[in-house]
Amino acid sequence: MKIGVSLPVRELGDDIDLIVEFAQAAEELGLTHLRVPEQVYRAGSGPLHEPMTMMTYIAAVTRKIELVPSVIMLPARPTVLVAKQAATLDNLSGGRLRLGIGVGKNPEEYAALGADFHTRGDRCEEQMELLKRLWTEEIVDFEGKYDRFSGAGINPLPVQKPIPMWIGAAGLPIDRIRRRIGRQADGWFNLCSPEEFPGLRDDIYREAEAAGRDPSSLGVEAGVAVVGPREAEWKSRVAGWREIGLTHLCLRTLGGGLEKRQHVEKLREAVAELPSI
Repeated sequence: MKIGVSLPVRELGDDIDLIVEFAQAAEELGLTHLRVPEQVYRAGSGPLHEPMTMMTYIAAVTRKIELVPSVIMLPARPTVLVAKQAATLDNLSGGRLRLGIGVGKNPEEYAALGADFHTRGDRCEEQMELLKRLWTEEIVDFEGKYDRFSGAGINPLPVQKPIPMWIGAAGLPIDRIRRRIGRQADGWFNLCSPEEFPGLRDDIYREAEAAGRDPSSLGVEAGVAVVGPREAEWKSRVAGWREIGLTHLCLRTLGGGLEKRQHVEKLREAVAELPSI
């Protein structure tokens, strides 16, 4: 099981030096990936940097840790622009991008970005199809419901052809989201409990098989907070998810009231207490 960490950008705020220190510490400690959340537009939410831009900055000060925006609201963004930004980040980082995508649930953010909130699920599926082609073909002809163009492509193509796309959604209660993961994604960010997980996994695996895909090729990642109300049980939760068979896990130092500097200290402490990474 690969173990990474969520970058506590909201808690670290505008302290860019400390953000860099946290990212570099995660890499030095042997963690495999770094996740950065997205929130483009929300009143009173505190500092939260745009993830693709932040990841590009972090790519320049790290060498091997995987970079995981998790998750960007794909249907609120122009498809070709996402393809170009992701390909650029993948190239600049030497093929270290795993793109987390979702559809979001805030109509206000869509309105602020000039996108249609009500068609977001349908558009996301078309975008995923187009993105894979834009990352693997020099010239693409595409006639979709939302994107149409011919005789064009992006240059340069990314290192990874295609860049892996993982889907995140709160609880994944909607059959269509489970179908989208099974049929189109490379993995998903799991937000349900260990008790609920087997049913969710089986639904997604059935969709993968129906699409002629190998279910075992799909990755899955859960998060475990090492601070806050459940701090005393975090190691047993890591062990539990490992036993279930998750491919990835994300540690979180956020949400526990730590001061800025304490996030790096807590990260080092948590990694030292892990039996193995």
